[in-house]
Amino acid sequence: MDKYRVKPGSKVNLKKWDPDDRSEFDLSKEERDEALYPLNRKLETLQELLYAEGKHKILIVFQAMDAGGKDGTIRQVFEGANPQGVKVASFKKPTHKELSHDYLWRVHKHTPANGEIAIFNRSHYEDVLVVRVEDLVSKKVWKKRYEHINNFEKMLADEGTTILKFYLNISKDEQKERFEERLDKKEKNWKFSLGDLEVRKKWNNYMKAYEDMLEKTSTKYAPWYIIPSNRKWYRNLVIASIIIDKLEKLKMEFPEPQDDLSGVRIT
Repeated sequence: MDKYRVKPGSKVNLKKWDPDDRSEFDLSKEERDEALYPLNRKLETLQELLYAEGKHKILIVFQAMDAGGKDGTIRQVFEGANPQGVKVASFKKPTHKELSHDYLWRVHKHTPANGEIAIFNRSHYEDVLVVRVEDLVSKKVWKKRYEHINNFEKMLADEGTTILKFYLNISKDEQKERFEERLDKKEKNWKFSLGDLEVRKKWNNYMKAYEDMLEKTSTKYAPWYIIPSNRKWYRNLVIASIIIDKLEKLKMEFPEPQDDLSGVRIT
C-alpha cells in the first residue's frame, strides 16, 4: 500500500492519482462483499491489544470533499471496535469560544491518550483548506499554518503518537452521483445542503488547496495517503490494510497479570 503514500517533499498533482484505481484488490462483486470482514476482525483484535497494553496512541485523520465518504469509512472500517478505546472527533464550523483561541486549541484536546485510537472526521487541516478557498483569513496567515501543523504533529509523534492521514480521493463526477443519491432518497435528504453546491463550484480551487496541503504536510512521522475512493469497497480495504500494517509493526503484547494466577480456582 506504500504506492498511496505521499513521499515527503514530493510534488502532488491530483489529476495523476486515479480515484478509480483498483490495482491492489482484483475481486469479483461477490468477493468484495466478504473481503472486509476478516480485516475488521483483525483490526478489532489489534485495537483490543492496543487498549490492553496501554503504551501506544494512534491518531487517524480523514479529509475529503463533501460526499467523499468520511462517515462511511469510519463506520465500516472500524465496525466491531471497542468504543472504550476508539473515539471520533468531528470538526465543523468553529464556535465563538473556539475562535477566541488559537486554531489548534480545539484540536489538541481530542488527540489520543495511551491505549486509544482517535479518529478525526475533518481536522486541523480545515484551517489551510476552507479558510483559504473561502478567503476567511489572509494568505499571509494560512501560509504559516503548514509549518505550525508540522510542528504540532512532530510534537505528538515525539510524545508517542502514531499518525496516519488519509485523503479520500473522489472524482467530481462521483461527487455528482452521490449528491444526486442524497436528493433522490428521502432518508438521505438530511445529508444534503444547498451550501454543498456552492463549494462544488470551487472544485478546482479546493483541489489546488489539497495539493498544497499534501505536499507541505506529508512527513515521515505523519504521512498522507491518497486513497482511491470512487469505489467504497476498495477504499475500505486499502485503509484497513494500512492501519493493520501500522498496528502490527508496533509489536504490542498483552500485559502480564498483576497477580499470580497459577493457583486460582473458580468455585
